[in-house]
Amino acid sequence: MSARSLAALAAGLIILPSSASAQTAQTTMEVSATVVNACAVSATNLIFGIYDPTSASPADAASAITVTCTPGTTYTVGLNAGTTAGATVTTRQMASGANRLGYALYTNVARTTNWGNTPGVDTPAAATALITPAVLPVYGRIAAQQAVAAGSYTDTVTITVSY
Repeated sequence: MSARSLAALAAGLIILPSSASAQTAQTTMEVSATVVNACAVSATNLIFGIYDPTSASPADAASAITVTCTPGTTYTVGLNAGTTAGATVTTRQMASGANRLGYALYTNVARTTNWGNTPGVDTPAAATALITPAVLPVYGRIAAQQAVAAGSYTDTVTITVSY
């Protein structure tokens, strides 16, 4: 190798950083979170539409409640008696002024199981949340041939998710 080549090689080695002189320091950090049991609930309105009190057939309607909870959370869903004075979970009433129109809310499409507000007594069985929201149908019925005056009848039912 020529002297010129050796000089160029030596100059190149001087320019290169020395890995032997690089130093590092390390530590660790903990990353944590606490996941809480939580639920959110929403519902679509239950609209019976037009009710004919002279008809021999009941008026039926359906709605849905959507429950989203932390996966693994056990919960129940209750429906109260509504805001109309004198109503109970088994004798719900809509009001139009002083007039009342009875209706019922059920857990099943056959409309045989009343949906109340006491977990373990008159609410659907407890459920355990999955990763996806649960959609619970609500089935409503106005009994046939109620003696009621014409008018717009309403009620507001509170949905309670207990977990």
